Amino acid sequence: MKKSFSLFLFLFLFSLSFAETVKLKDGTFISGSILSQTEYTINMTTSYGPVVLNQRDVEAVLPDKHRIYLKGGTQIVGVILDLDEFNMTLQTDEGVVNIDMPQIVSIDVYDYDQGNAAQRLAEENQARQAALVAAAAAAQQVTLSTATAAPSVIPSAITTASAATTSAGAVQAQGGLTFDADIDRVFDVQKAEVVNGQVQTVQEISAAEIRAQRAAQQLSDEHAFLNSGPGRSAAKTEEAITKTAEAARSGKLEEIRTAEAKRAQRPKDSATDKYFAIAVGAQANDLQLDNSERAGFADSDPFDVGGTGVRAEAAFLWRIKNSNLWLGPSLAFSNIPNSSFYDLDPAIEEANQSATDAGRDEPYPADSDRNVHTSGQIIDILVKANYYFNPDDLFSVYVTASGGYRMLSLNYRGVITSESISSSGFLGSAGLGVETHFDDLMIGLEVQEFFSPYSGDLKDSSSANLVVSAKFSWKF
Repeated sequence: MKKSFSLFLFLFLFSLSFAETVKLKDGTFISGSILSQTEYTINMTTSYGPVVLNQRDVEAVLPDKHRIYLKGGTQIVGVILDLDEFNMTLQTDEGVVNIDMPQIVSIDVYDYDQGNAAQRLAEENQARQAALVAAAAAAQQVTLSTATAAPSVIPSAITTASAATTSAGAVQAQGGLTFDADIDRVFDVQKAEVVNGQVQTVQEISAAEIRAQRAAQQLSDEHAFLNSGPGRSAAKTEEAITKTAEAARSGKLEEIRTAEAKRAQRPKDSATDKYFAIAVGAQANDLQLDNSERAGFADSDPFDVGGTGVRAEAAFLWRIKNSNLWLGPSLAFSNIPNSSFYDLDPAIEEANQSATDAGRDEPYPADSDRNVHTSGQIIDILVKANYYFNPDDLFSVYVTASGGYRMLSLNYRGVITSESISSSGFLGSAGLGVETHFDDLMIGLEVQEFFSPYSGDLKDSSSANLVVSAKFSWKF
């Protein structure tokens, strides 16, 4: 545990130290942290103090390269692009590689100064090797008699050349390469196997290891999928740990971390206490008009004057203490679509007959519009309540209920007579909704069933009607 904690502490401190190396055109390497750059200068802080470099003297700014020791004895070399307590992203010669943090044993930083010195040493050894090989070739030209007189000369020269060759080869294998050559040979790497950007090792990440990381690192809110949290059972916590281990093995842990980070950036529901919503949708009205009290309709059945209308609602709610329950007023308007039926009022025929007897044209000829036309509007004044089950999730589900007063007005426009038909009374509703977050805006869908008995000429109407609405809401 201590070793794991020390490694993560090192990586954390390392992630805060953006060290870089600058190579000058004269071959000098300067390591430190770049504070600022302009078109003409580079300001750095080094172990010797602040340094200002002229851009025209700079050949390249070199990123730090690291050797990562993995469990199982393998190693991999590259530039660290990103790291956290779960994952390291490394840029290698073969591409971007993701490494799970529990696989890492230790990390070395490549020193460009040492690499350059090793290169110079390798070049010197190669020059000495060439000189010894030339000396050995010259020795081979010595006469046989000289060789007989001093039998150890040629073998000695050849042995010395061979030893120099071996020595030079060893130095070169250990690091006699420049920074822009094969960095794997500089580190003498036993390469790890990489498949689809993931390091393959003999040891898998277990749920126990993930649990140990969580205990050691005290994961923050953005990794809440690993934390127990209030109201979360031990079984669900264990399930989350297992899922995280599976994600780590499959290489999807970074995707989960990114999604959780986005979730952590969303405003917390507990930080808000006011709610404003606008809903627009469709309302089904099953309205039956009893017209039997009007002249000519004594024997007629009720007429369907309902239909699906457009409904608009605005609500302003407040949180009840610190709970997930919200309560407040709501006001809704909906229309009753146009409908029509044939007007049986005997006064129409009486008016036509009187005109004919007087020698005038009929005021309501048979080819004219002799229908009754209806339309209207409904106003609901409500007290509304919403209860959210999972307010901080990306998709939050809630139940809604309301109670209040409904005022219905139906315009009756006959051929001869017109009037307004009213029906008012108390109503209640119950429904279900879902909302998703887009920054501060929430978009959702709400389905409600309203119950309101009708009276008078609309007494035969259904007391229930369905409302489906799209919602736009804000919590603040």
